Amino acid sequence: MWTVMRKELRDFSRDRRTLLLTLLLAPLLYPVLLLGMGWLAENRAKTQLDSELEVPVVGAERAPNLVAFLATLGIKAIDPPADLYAGVRSQDIDVALEIDEQFAADWAAGRPARVDLVMDSTRRNAEIPVQRLQRALAGYGSQVGALRLYARGIDASIMSPVALGSRDLATPEAKRGLMMSLLLPYLLILMAFLGGAYLILDATAGERERQSLEPLLATPAPRGAIVSGKIAAACAVGLVSLVLILLAFKLSAQFAGTMGQMLDVRFAAIAKLLLILLPTLFLGTTLLTFLAASAKSMKEAQSHMTWLMLLPMLPILVLAVNPMKSELWQYAVPFLAQNQMILKVIRGESIGVDAWAVYMVAGIGLAAILWAAAVYRYRQERLAISG
Repeated sequence: MWTVMRKELRDFSRDRRTLLLTLLLAPLLYPVLLLGMGWLAENRAKTQLDSELEVPVVGAERAPNLVAFLATLGIKAIDPPADLYAGVRSQDIDVALEIDEQFAADWAAGRPARVDLVMDSTRRNAEIPVQRLQRALAGYGSQVGALRLYARGIDASIMSPVALGSRDLATPEAKRGLMMSLLLPYLLILMAFLGGAYLILDATAGERERQSLEPLLATPAPRGAIVSGKIAAACAVGLVSLVLILLAFKLSAQFAGTMGQMLDVRFAAIAKLLLILLPTLFLGTTLLTFLAASAKSMKEAQSHMTWLMLLPMLPILVLAVNPMKSELWQYAVPFLAQNQMILKVIRGESIGVDAWAVYMVAGIGLAAILWAAAVYRYRQERLAISG
C-alpha cells in the first residue's frame, strides 16, 4: 500500500503545473472570494444605508409635511418619470411613492390617508431602499397618530395595550456566522469532497486508458493494497489542500473588513472544521475511485464531476425551502451532517459527543463500504482491459 502511495504521489508531483493548481488554486481563490464578499457587503451597506435615498414621489404637493419628514431621514423626494411603472420594472428605480389624490381631504377629516409603495418585490438589490421607506412611513404614521390623540386629551399609550419586547438569546458567535451560513458550508464540503479528484481519476481511469494498469495488477500485491495506496495518495493531496484552504480562510478573514472579522477563526474552530471535513475527503475519494474504476476512459470518468459537484448543494437547497431543527439522525445523512456541523462551528455552538459519534461512524462507515466496492471492482479481471 505504501509503495503504491509513494508511486502515485511521485507521478503526480512530476506534473508541476497540475500539482500547483491542485494545492494552491482553492487556497488562493478562497481569500479573493471572502475579501470580495466583505467588500461588497460593506459597500452595499454604505451606499444604501448611509447615503441619501432619492425616491420618486407622485403627488408630493399633496403631502408637504410627509415629504419634509422623509427628508429628515435622508429620503429625498424627486419628480417621477413619465412612466413610473416602466422605470421600476426596468430596475432604473428601486422604490417610488404614490400619494393618493384624496390624501389632503382624508387627512383633514382625520381619516386614514392613502399612500402606495411602488416596487418590485422580487428584486433583492432593492430590499434596503424599500425597507428604509417602509420604516420611515410607519414612523411618521405612529408619530402623527400619537399627536392626534394628545390633541384630544387622550394618552397615546392607550392604543398600545401590549408592550411587546424581545430578548434575543442568540450568541454573538451565532450572529456573526449568520451571514456566512449559506455559502461557507457548501464551499468547504465541496473542496473536501473533491480535494483528491484529479489524482484519483488519473490513477484509475487514466492508467486504464494509458494501459499501464495491467502491469500493476499483474504484480503479486493484493488488490486491496493497490486500491488503498491510490486512495491514500489522493487523500494526502486532498488533506494538504484542505489545510491550506482553512489557513487561507483564517488569514483572509482578518483582512475581509467587518464581515470577515466577525467570523470565528480561532485555531480551535479551524481544527474542528478540519476534523469535520476529513470523513468527507475520505468519502469523496473512495466514491471517485469506484466510479473511475468503472469508467472505460478518462473522459468518461471526468463526466461524473458534473453531478458530484451538485451533491453538496442538496442540503442547502432542502434547508432553504424547509428549515429543520438540528436532530441526532441528521448527523448520519451525508452532506446534511457536514452542513449542520459546520453551521454549529460557525455559530460557536458546542457539538455533543453523541453527534460526533454518529457523524464519524456514519461517515467513515459509508466510506469503508465504498472502499470495499472499489476493491471488489479491482478484483475483476476485466478491469485491466482497456475500453
